[in-house]
Amino acid sequence: MTQNPENSPLNPAEGTDLAALDQGTYTQLRTARNEARLELDGTWHQISPRYVVSQIVQNAIFLLIVVIAAVVLNVVLSQDWVWIPAGVVILITLITLIILPRQAKAIGYMLRADDIVFRKGILWQRMIAVPYGRMQLVDITQGPLDRAFGITQLKMVTAAATTGVQIPGLTQRASEALRDTLIEVAETRRTGL
Repeated sequence: MTQNPENSPLNPAEGTDLAALDQGTYTQLRTARNEARLELDGTWHQISPRYVVSQIVQNAIFLLIVVIAAVVLNVVLSQDWVWIPAGVVILITLITLIILPRQAKAIGYMLRADDIVFRKGILWQRMIAVPYGRMQLVDITQGPLDRAFGITQLKMVTAAATTGVQIPGLTQRASEALRDTLIEVAETRRTGL
């Protein structure tokens, strides 16, 4: 049985550590239960659960700043109306924190023969396929809290602004292995540049 090269898995050169992509990550990609969901066959790689913890800490710091600002405005300037926008911001942030673990389990990426496919979302599903030959830049970003939790964000940039992909919550080792693989494969598949 011949496999469609577009869907066949990426076969990287020797020395690339693709086993690092699945170390310390979620084990099962969360998808919509509906039969009309977007689906692809292949091996999905996921992000680290430490991403959720990092986001919870970052949002807790944000909530603390909002509460402090509201208290200061209320006490110093005697402005009671400040609790309305502060309450709305706090409520939206808390709802975001509640659904964050489910969202994180729905983030995944697949390395195929000609492109990398990134997916996220359960209700609002989004799948982006970025051809290796169109990648112009692969960037690893790490903020102070991300560094404390040992996670990074990998960003792939193409000429089209809408196809730039950011994969959050990768372990340091996974992001370096993915970056090296993408650069190596992109060099062999440059098109139209």
